Amino acid sequence: MKIKKLLLQIFSLLILFACWQFLAVMLDSPALPVPGKAFFVFFEQIPAGLWKHFLISGWRVMASILISLLVGIPLGLWLGREDKYDRFFSPLLYLLYPIPKIVFLPLIMVLFGLGDFSKIFLITLVVFFQILVTTRDAARNVSQAMILSVVSLGAKRRDLYRHVVWPAIIPDVFTALRIGSGTAIAVLFFAESIASSEGLGYYLMDAWSRYAYPEMFAGIIAMGFLGYSLYMGIDFLDSKICRWKRL
Repeated sequence: MKIKKLLLQIFSLLILFACWQFLAVMLDSPALPVPGKAFFVFFEQIPAGLWKHFLISGWRVMASILISLLVGIPLGLWLGREDKYDRFFSPLLYLLYPIPKIVFLPLIMVLFGLGDFSKIFLITLVVFFQILVTTRDAARNVSQAMILSVVSLGAKRRDLYRHVVWPAIIPDVFTALRIGSGTAIAVLFFAESIASSEGLGYYLMDAWSRYAYPEMFAGIIAMGFLGYSLYMGIDFLDSKICRWKRL
């Protein structure tokens, strides 16, 4: 089964590279190099400094996701299971959640500077709300019949959260995490491309400003690899924590 899955992934990548090759040949533009040239420059740029930008961007995304989980999951569980508090905070949540958090980037940079903190704060702001809303809604939708059946056996509040609510919501949390990780990388690009001197967003914009298109695509490949690594990590954790999904 694992071999079949690996072969399907390789086949998907081959289709992607074939389409990329076809489009590059048809357009015949220096702005779109062929895959071979882009990957050659990618491997050439890794020891030349691309690895540093990759690690910095990876650290920013991972820190943001971890903070979002540590804050968003407990708060989402609390609001999802405590109706009186949820009624109080829901209007605030409905007001803040739809606002594109990227609009706060200038304000965040003015308040917190141009370093890591401002970028991590912005990405955390985006992912946090996705984790919070998903966890809250999943906790609210836990079967009441299941809750009552466990309570009838003498379960306390802590037992309910541990043995009923948490197993019920964790698959939804992983789904939100997958969506949030993609959004986080998009926000990362904007955050690093403005008044920054390191990270993949900076690397991409710097290459673009110099018309160094193969280097720009090397940055795109690195950013794609960062997103792919996050997804694979999330899938691995999902398979280990939610074992019952495979039964």
